[in-house]
Amino acid sequence: MHRTNFKELLDAGVHFGHLKRKWNPNMAPYIFMERNGIHIIDLEKTVVKIEEAASALKQIAKSGRKVLFVATKKQAREIVAERISKIQMPYVTERWPGGMLTNFPTIRKAVKKMSSIDKKTADGTYDSLSKRERLQIKRQRAKLEKQLGSIVDLTRLPAVLFVVDVSKEYIAVREANRLTIPVIAMVDTNSDPTNIDFPIPANDDASKSISLIIDIMAKAIEEGLNERKMEKEKEAGDKKKKTVENKEKKEAGTKRLRAKKSKPEASEKYSPNPVINEVKAEIKKDEKVNATDSESKKEPAETDSKMINN
Repeated sequence: MHRTNFKELLDAGVHFGHLKRKWNPNMAPYIFMERNGIHIIDLEKTVVKIEEAASALKQIAKSGRKVLFVATKKQAREIVAERISKIQMPYVTERWPGGMLTNFPTIRKAVKKMSSIDKKTADGTYDSLSKRERLQIKRQRAKLEKQLGSIVDLTRLPAVLFVVDVSKEYIAVREANRLTIPVIAMVDTNSDPTNIDFPIPANDDASKSISLIIDIMAKAIEEGLNERKMEKEKEAGDKKKKTVENKEKKEAGTKRLRAKKSKPEASEKYSPNPVINEVKAEIKKDEKVNATDSESKKEPAETDSKMINN
């Protein structure tokens, strides 16, 4: 089942490209026709590309990795911030901080600085400072938040970048290409899809078009996150079940061992003591010797009686 259809894309104005004179020849495979000097995007190909991009995002989310959304153009800022914040993915809607990917450790330092300010504000460390100093710190915090946005929780490089306008966000795309980070992007007829791993031919200027594509991508990520959650719960359940089974087996084995120790085996119960055996053997030996002596004494007596009778 497709995540979208031709009519839905048509209603959102996804098919409207730029003026013919502004087109990028590399977008030729995705252009359906020209009307009144404006290129019309082939929505059949857009549907296919949306499916490919959504499937990729779903798998990335399922694996537990992050997708960084980049949308600094006015039409896309609020749409991305509102929709992507709900699925707890990082996004940049203000100016792209140069070196954010290629110089990630430095960006992380700025993030830590912002976290430190929050911590010290919460525990009352800044209460002893003057009003002017507190105001400076507050302004510094606001500036960092504006620059870094929602990437505070981004502890490592993202698995993929989603870009709304590749022409405007060319620096972000270039950094991602340098680090071989895959890029998924909405690509209009005036943009170059060459360095984009998953290009989505679409109108990247109209709010309705942007909203529709972002919503589809967000739903795909949400699906991946839900599947990941279900798998973790299943693994936890299986692990718990296995632990219980092992515990029961161990307890059963312990019970059998105790029962075995409390009841001596037949061989132990009925086998005679070696010392007793030796004593009995000595008694039998003595009895045998005594019997022999008594017989030897009887023989001379019988002989004497025979001689007297004769």
